[in-house]
Amino acid sequence: MDRVIIVEDELGLAQAISDGLGKHGFVAQTVGDGREAYKIAKNDEFDLIILDWMLPSLSGIEVCRRLRQDGVLTPILMLTAKDGVSDETGALDAGADDYLRKPFEFAVLIARCEALLRRQVRGSWPDLTFGDLVLDTRRRTVRVGETAVVLSRREAEVLEYLIRAHGAVRSKEDLLRDVWGDSAGADPNLVEVYVGYLRRKLEPATGHRRVETVRGQGYRLVEP
Repeated sequence: MDRVIIVEDELGLAQAISDGLGKHGFVAQTVGDGREAYKIAKNDEFDLIILDWMLPSLSGIEVCRRLRQDGVLTPILMLTAKDGVSDETGALDAGADDYLRKPFEFAVLIARCEALLRRQVRGSWPDLTFGDLVLDTRRRTVRVGETAVVLSRREAEVLEYLIRAHGAVRSKEDLLRDVWGDSAGADPNLVEVYVGYLRRKLEPATGHRRVETVRGQGYRLVEP
């Protein structure tokens, strides 16, 4: 059985999530304090961390950031009542693997949890190459010769998707569907935001624009 720690200070919601996960075969532990959750998640082994943004003593963002700095690679699903591109990028840049806004359908929560666990079980962490770019999908770094650039989780996922396209054009809708997992509900501006982030990180290292905009169609990777 998969072990999950639920870090949520709304006791009713925490218990509801725990009960629901239990019915789907998970073994769940609940914690309502950020600092306590950090200590437990750092020193115990879990298959998944469900982490609320707003917590007493230590915010969910800070818990996430500290765990990643300590080398804890357990998948983290961030829950928040916040909305907007900046909030999602903040969660993912801190090291979260996925982001779910409250209120949410429980079926969506289960689907997100299972998707994160499938990737963890598969151990699908190959190095991917495109020309002189080498993406380490586990450490989320891209190398260009001797230069290494650290990417956020979502930046790495966007770059991985474009590498796997082998230079073919991928539309915003493709990226929202296959990277964000939601072509209908996600904000299309998220794609532009993350393409911009990638360009600002890749271009100084490579000396060239590597993510090209194809007007009216989408984006593709190009070699220098």
